[in-house]
Amino acid sequence: MKSRLKIFTATLFAVCVDLAAQPTLVTNIQGYHILPEQGLQSFSTLAFENGKVLATGDKTLIGQYPGAWVVDGEGKTLLPGLIDAHGHLLGLGQNLLQVDLRGLTSARESVQKVNDYAARNPQLEWIIGRGWNQVLWHDKQYPSARQLDEFLPDTPVWLERIDGHAAWVNSKALAIAGIGKDTLDPPGGQILRDKEGNPTGVLIDNAMGLVADHLPETDSASMQRALNEASSHLLEQGITSMHDAGIDHQTYHFYLQQAEQQTLNIRIYAMIAASDPKLIQMLEKGPRRDKKDFLWIQSVKAYGDGALGSRGAAMLAPYSDDQDNKGLLVTAEQDLPELFRTVLKHGFQLNFHAIGDKSNRLALDHYAKAYEQVGGRSLRHRIEHAQVVSTDDIPRFKELDIIASMQPVHATSDKNMAEDRIGKKRLEGAYAWKRFIDQGTVLAAGSDFPVELANPFHGLHAAVTRQDHEGEPPGGWQPEQKLTLEQALRAFTLDAAYAAHQEKILGNLEPGKWADFILIDRDIFNIPAGQIWQTKVLQTWVAGDQKR
Repeated sequence: MKSRLKIFTATLFAVCVDLAAQPTLVTNIQGYHILPEQGLQSFSTLAFENGKVLATGDKTLIGQYPGAWVVDGEGKTLLPGLIDAHGHLLGLGQNLLQVDLRGLTSARESVQKVNDYAARNPQLEWIIGRGWNQVLWHDKQYPSARQLDEFLPDTPVWLERIDGHAAWVNSKALAIAGIGKDTLDPPGGQILRDKEGNPTGVLIDNAMGLVADHLPETDSASMQRALNEASSHLLEQGITSMHDAGIDHQTYHFYLQQAEQQTLNIRIYAMIAASDPKLIQMLEKGPRRDKKDFLWIQSVKAYGDGALGSRGAAMLAPYSDDQDNKGLLVTAEQDLPELFRTVLKHGFQLNFHAIGDKSNRLALDHYAKAYEQVGGRSLRHRIEHAQVVSTDDIPRFKELDIIASMQPVHATSDKNMAEDRIGKKRLEGAYAWKRFIDQGTVLAAGSDFPVELANPFHGLHAAVTRQDHEGEPPGGWQPEQKLTLEQALRAFTLDAAYAAHQEKILGNLEPGKWADFILIDRDIFNIPAGQIWQTKVLQTWVAGDQKR
């Protein structure tokens, strides 16, 4: 380029220069973001420089930045980059690279897909996959090792349930792990058995570890492939930042290396797994944060119980459809006081997985005790999922300053199963997002990918309609818990950032914050709510850099 004009122009789909080094204005847009006090605000022009927002406003901003690049937004809708407050990044990448059983309607169909995958990959020592859900099958019965053995008797198979709280394995995998009739259930886990006491091939929660310990070790190359695959997928969905719910020490060091090399394309707020044997060493290193805010590590993820679909969620009373079962505590109750004190003493946020009402009550009880013993109330602790909560305990979230980290798509996925599991009365405190918001509790929204699809517009749709993509049920499931679109967007942006102590740098497009934003194909505030899930992301920008 031989000379520089006063104002450069480009179309939205033809930006081919480095925009970070000089002011850039995206104009002719329908922009929306949420300010802490004023709520939803609209704008038609966004200005940014060196990766950070300069201003939002109307087209008169062009005159304030002579020499700026002006990008024509062609009338598209612009939103802040969306934040998924609960997902599993490498798990998503691995899921995209392995057998995906999501949505299949029978064990037979699942086995056939596994067999086809094995035939295409004869070099694999193990066949690994995820996504089966017996609730979607006609008979709604758990599968068995025998069904896998028919096609794959000699290659071990490991298939995680869609929620990650159960595994379906074949007899070869059981043999490798030494699991037989006399094998005892581990604490916090269950080996499903037939009438003779023989293992059926389904392992619940902590029993999964009996086989998981024998899976091939994950090396840095496979982690890199998973990271690349997952990051690309999330950016395509309009997600610019995610909260990684439970990383081990290997992933901890892998992420630090990626941040140091400046190779991360998506922002990661990582939670250290409380179960990791090197937890104390990682806590003693203190919070970690890179200069460009692509990686923050200052929280711990602890597991309270299992999941509702596998009846592993810890309940105060028995399951309505299994009167001898109250679920499982994955972390022993006697270990919780020391865990809470240790995390809070080190100045880390504690994010506690609690799905059942018993697990939620235990979490609240132990937060209260830990505050009295070691302080740490201001660290913005969270309960992850807060899925089934006693109505007596919901006010305690506000009293104890606990953030409710919830996943709207869980409600629409579980609506055909939840009442069977827990009955109508307990549903009053289940998937109760609006109850939390109405009492002033911060709601951070996510998807729990790869348990659910990562698409945040599915989450926004579920939050405001409480319907599936076919519009069922009419009027919405438990419609009194519907959110407004503004409330839902806030949960996926500003309040998700708050839940990570990042509201001063992310969550909206105020001056000085990172220029993370997306362009989408429709104005979600001016279409029927039932169409929100169909939204397509056209472009995704992180720190003023177009990632897709």
